[in-house]
Amino acid sequence: MREYWTALASLMGAVAFMQGFLHAVFPPELRAAVARLLGRMTRSFSPYCYFDVTETDGMSNNEIYDAVQLYLSSTAAPSSGARLSLTRPHNASSFTFGLAASDRVVDAFLGAAVTWEHVVAPRQSGGFSWRPLPEEKRRFTLRIRRGDREKLLPAYLDHILATAQEIRRRSQDRLLYTNARGGAMDGRGLPWDPVPFKHPSTFDTLAMDPDRKESIKADLRDFADGSAFYERTGRAWKRGYLLYGPPGTGKSSMIAAMANFLGYDVYDLELTEVSSNAELRKLLMKTTSKSIIVIEDIDCSVDLTNRAALPAPAPKPRPRPSIDGSVDQDAAGAAAGRSSITLSGLLNFTDGLWSCCGSERIFVFTTNHIEKLDPALLRSGRMDMHVFMSYCSFPALKILLKNYLCFQGDADCAEVMSGLEEWIDAAEITPADVSEVLIKNRRNGEKQAMEELLDVIKARAEKRLIGTAAARKDGEVEEEEKRAVGSPKEGKEPAAGNDSCEVGQDEETDAKKQL
Repeated sequence: MREYWTALASLMGAVAFMQGFLHAVFPPELRAAVARLLGRMTRSFSPYCYFDVTETDGMSNNEIYDAVQLYLSSTAAPSSGARLSLTRPHNASSFTFGLAASDRVVDAFLGAAVTWEHVVAPRQSGGFSWRPLPEEKRRFTLRIRRGDREKLLPAYLDHILATAQEIRRRSQDRLLYTNARGGAMDGRGLPWDPVPFKHPSTFDTLAMDPDRKESIKADLRDFADGSAFYERTGRAWKRGYLLYGPPGTGKSSMIAAMANFLGYDVYDLELTEVSSNAELRKLLMKTTSKSIIVIEDIDCSVDLTNRAALPAPAPKPRPRPSIDGSVDQDAAGAAAGRSSITLSGLLNFTDGLWSCCGSERIFVFTTNHIEKLDPALLRSGRMDMHVFMSYCSFPALKILLKNYLCFQGDADCAEVMSGLEEWIDAAEITPADVSEVLIKNRRNGEKQAMEELLDVIKARAEKRLIGTAAARKDGEVEEEEKRAVGSPKEGKEPAAGNDSCEVGQDEETDAKKQL
């Protein structure tokens, strides 16, 4: 045993002597050149090729590194059993898994296997830098077979970037943007002010007929997955929805449900704050893809009434110069202070060339009076889908009872339910009014709250029926009066004591009426 340790010590001493001799005889440049040559010879016989994705590219962050880290931590890593680090980014609603240092994970794409390795090494102290650098150098090393290189690159990297963007959008909370300053830019050069969008409305809680909700959800799915379709047909990747109906029927809740269903941000465009068509285009250019652009109560925002139902507008008076040639500043300022958005500018905003600046965007207009809007704004290509938000129906009422009272169709409430089904259509009550009644009585129990709702619906239905009958009776009386006034007077002789002059005047009057 002693001879074994003696031989091992002699060998280690010889190796140390040879290492010192090589370092003393051969300069570092020569040793580095020999190492590179040996590496090239080794890689030339290797069936794999390697790609390094560093964390930083000079002084800026590498976008591909962040995308690879998010992609591997959310898709490949949990299924491979690798060691993960758990984090939660700021303003995010879900957790993120990170690949640990010096760990390896295997992924597959288009039938080809790829291997990712996360390499972390301490950073050597360099010279002076204006930007503080991390203490460690991190990179991902991609290993693929040489025969799969043409198939995987760059399709695999494009897949990683797209998937990471989708994961990042899904994990972060939605934002609600508003143009509080009109079209003016802030310090960052953006005209929109964002706030977190946390509206809880979904299609499950929306008070609407289930069949109509499913048709809207199917249309939204086809739009979100229609990148190839819109590119093949040569259409801009956008879609327009017009929500119309009485107030309180859930138009705003529908917009929130659409945003939560697709995971899109919402841009609430206030037209009264925009002074010109040019500012409207600037606002459109600063919106992001995968967003919903909303204009609520469009019939009240600007003058977009039906041109066919209105007479031609009178020409606007121009500010007249005074004797010395100057223009009245008060009149000019009043004219400039008004919003000069035109129907043509809004049409170009939704369906013109400027609407193609971006992709995967939805335009949603809401109105209480669809008959006031110009037909040019309602045609297909601008408002592709018209959704009528009607009064509360019986299927919608059952959804509201489930939301507010957790009603599951108990047998002891069958009589009340039959009464609600009988009177709900005649009452023409909005879901907002039904919700208010249920909120006030939710502490009284299911049956008592439903009975109170039935009384309210009955009273409204009876009042509406009485009003309809009175209006019909007034219409019949008015029609009879018109018929009596318009018919000629026949069989009516002049009264006794009238002279021939009065009779002649009556005959002349009757002749004029007949003429």
